[in-house]
Amino acid sequence: MGLGGISIWQLLIILLIVVLVFGTKRLKTLGGDLGGALKSFRKAMDQDEDKEDPEASQKRLEGSEPDAEFAEQKDKTSTG
Repeated sequence: MGLGGISIWQLLIILLIVVLVFGTKRLKTLGGDLGGALKSFRKAMDQDEDKEDPEASQKRLEGSEPDAEFAEQKDKTSTG
């Protein structure tokens, strides 16, 4: 048994059908586009982490600055 009850022969037959339907050129282009999209996504995630101020994130983790929306909800529930 292979992955989830699918044998290697069934996977090869599925791969053959996909190649026949789409063609190798189209699959190559699709793979390149998918790789490029993943690369740009990872780059954007890394840039987002680099821009974040380490001191501000530490303050958020410590809870020294309460969330304004949470404080409003807390005030409404305590007075209501």
